[in-house]
Amino acid sequence: MLSKTCKYGIRAAAYVALKASDGVKLSVKEIAKEVDAPEAFTGKILQLLNKQHIITSQKGPHGGFYVERFQLDQPIIHIVNAIDGMAIFQECGLGLRQCSEVHPCPMHATFKVAREALLDVFQSTTLGQLAGGVKDGSSYINNALGADW
Repeated sequence: MLSKTCKYGIRAAAYVALKASDGVKLSVKEIAKEVDAPEAFTGKILQLLNKQHIITSQKGPHGGFYVERFQLDQPIIHIVNAIDGMAIFQECGLGLRQCSEVHPCPMHATFKVAREALLDVFQSTTLGQLAGGVKDGSSYINNALGADW
């Protein structure tokens, strides 16, 4: 349901948020490596997230990407909306254009429940919560086993 771009965006923002308490600014190269994403693609995603004020960047020799304290309270739905938009929470599970309450597809009722549950998760989970789970070791954001941050 989410695009690969959106998944990379969530992982990248979570990693940047993870480093917020350290007060460091991260390079695109470091972020891409840590979230197991292509560097050029990650750079474009980070620029979009910065433009939407989900993360922050600073140019120059001591620049990079970082998250300010207030940004940790943002729900993940802001990332989803910035990258994929909100249409994924209204679309038909089978991709039909005419699917509706009046003219439902065979999966309409079940898929509607799943879409609403997913929307609720993205609205109620913050960037800080994602980072906190990684920091305490209860979750991870890359494909390497036993990564140590």
